[in-house]
Amino acid sequence: MDPDDTPVPYKTLVSLADNLFEQCEDDVSCLSQRLDALDSGTRIELLASDLLNAFQVFYYYFRINPDELVKERLELEPASSLVTGVKIDEIDPVDLIFSVNNHEPAILVSDGETVLQTFRGKTAYAQGLKYMENPPY
Repeated sequence: MDPDDTPVPYKTLVSLADNLFEQCEDDVSCLSQRLDALDSGTRIELLASDLLNAFQVFYYYFRINPDELVKERLELEPASSLVTGVKIDEIDPVDLIFSVNNHEPAILVSDGETVLQTFRGKTAYAQGLKYMENPPY
C-alpha cells in the first residue's frame, strides 16, 4: 500500500491547518508554499477538506489572484465543495465553474445545462477566461 493513500487523521489535519494559518495568516502565497512542502497525501487531503476555503485552493493551483468578486465567491465556499464545482463568474449566457477532480484543477464553461468546454491544469483559469472573451458560439 502506498503511504500517500493512507488517510491522515482529521485531528492531525486540523492541527496542521491551524499551524499553517498561524504561520501565514491571510497570505495565500505563503500558504501555497507551505502546502508544497507537505507530503502529497496530506496536501491532497487538506486541499479537499473543509479546513481550507475554495479561494485558497484556487490560488494554490493557479498561483494568481482573480478579480475581487471571484475571490469573494471562492472565500465563501469550503474546499470540499470543489468536487462538484463552484461558479466563479458568469457572462451571459455561460458560467465559469472551478472544480478539482482527481487532484487536478479544472475550469468548466457551462450554459447552465451542458458543459461546453473543460480546461485542466495550471493554465485552465486563463484558458477559461480567454474562451469566455472570444466564444466560438
